Amino acid sequence: MHPTDFTIRGALEALGEGIVTSEALTAAHLEAIEALNPRLNAFVTVTAERAMEAARASDRRRANGVARPLDGVPLAIKDLFCTEGTRTTAASRILGDFVPPYESTVTANLLRDGAVFLGKANLDEFAMGSSNATSAFGEVENPWKRGNDDGTRLVPGGSSGGSAAAVAARLAMGATATDTGGSIRQPAAFCGIAGMKPTYGRCSRWGVVAFASSLDTPGPVARTVEDCAILLGSMAGHDPRDATSADRPVPDFAAACARGVRGLRIGVPREYRLEGMPDEIEALWQQGLAWLRAEGAEIVDISLPHTKYALPTYYIVAPAEASSNLARYDGVRFGRRVEGGDLKDLYERTRAAGFGAEVKRRIMIGTYVLSAGYYDAYYVRAQRVRALIKRDFDEAFRSVDAIVTPATPSAAFAAGEKQDDPVAMYLNDVFTVTANLAGIPGLAVPAGFDRQGLPLGLQVLGRDFDEETVFAVGTAIEHAAKLTAVPQVRAFA
Repeated sequence: MHPTDFTIRGALEALGEGIVTSEALTAAHLEAIEALNPRLNAFVTVTAERAMEAARASDRRRANGVARPLDGVPLAIKDLFCTEGTRTTAASRILGDFVPPYESTVTANLLRDGAVFLGKANLDEFAMGSSNATSAFGEVENPWKRGNDDGTRLVPGGSSGGSAAAVAARLAMGATATDTGGSIRQPAAFCGIAGMKPTYGRCSRWGVVAFASSLDTPGPVARTVEDCAILLGSMAGHDPRDATSADRPVPDFAAACARGVRGLRIGVPREYRLEGMPDEIEALWQQGLAWLRAEGAEIVDISLPHTKYALPTYYIVAPAEASSNLARYDGVRFGRRVEGGDLKDLYERTRAAGFGAEVKRRIMIGTYVLSAGYYDAYYVRAQRVRALIKRDFDEAFRSVDAIVTPATPSAAFAAGEKQDDPVAMYLNDVFTVTANLAGIPGLAVPAGFDRQGLPLGLQVLGRDFDEETVFAVGTAIEHAAKLTAVPQVRAFA
């Protein structure tokens, strides 16, 4: 077995038994990054020397009998998480040379538990996108291919496309990611891996570059549901520096994966059957429900009547918050500066040069909906609808334990295929944005393939702070699916 083929659970067991060392694991992943990153572009920054030092320190701890929960596991860190002494760019020119003097809470928690950081993963600029095509550092390539077509580059999804591509291609065992409208679950589904958006407040946002503060949710991506549970156990926890961080104990998420689903009631929302949805998505959905039924779960039809308003609501709330958050990038305090004739000119030149087209588009949308005369008509109304969407889920969870839907409306599409149509791009989030608006946990699970051999995922949604049930249902789907196919572009294929 090659070191890059280990799951996180498998690696921890092998490390504990002395079958492999963290130094060997880390070296193998760095070798894979060196070989494949020029093609996939999954990493913006690779921290090879730091990673090897951390791996050797991990091996010393293990030899001394003081191993930590994640000791020696090589991870990729989405380049939205501030990492002390390591460049953090948010995939934007405006932060191209920014080196934070502090560590985000989530990454500090992972370091506390012994994880090894391989480098910073590429993403859509400021996490705004569904294809990883808006990065100032170039597009990321999905390691999966359509059949035998090696010539067509497919998108990995976004915004956490670098994280998902790195994990799928065996360049990292797991990765941090963030989900504002589907940015963990959509790339996970496109790349054939698992991705968990926990409940809003479960993981601290302190030290995570902000997009939309009431929606942004850090979480893990990994090759299995259990690996996501292991990572979330380290990433989560109360943080007094984040006013939205929940002061709740962190359960044993990994143990919950083995619970099973017997006796659970699984909701199927009728509003998620969209007109024109590919028949293979519908077939996979039905197959997933059949697997759960066979394991003893009861399938229940439910209604989430305000679902149809979710996308327009999201694309008012998220840009509004983005326009406010991104006002701090003015060329004065930190980040890129382009000199001007006066202060106003400096602001304009700096922001024009520093922000890409999609970020500018969302700032302008957000500024418009917050402007005098439109604030009540758009932003206030969107917040009211958001409350109704949350109420729909609260009502549903009175009668069901979890909800299962498709993760995406299609498999991964070709690079450039939808890039000229922002609305078509935004529709990729149609199944995922409701969980962000409601703040509930959502998990993408690889469950099958389309006719061209591309991975498709199912989504499991749960009650606030009930990630345990979500992991249990996701594990049942994963075990029933028994997927063994691997991407064509991967380490040591």
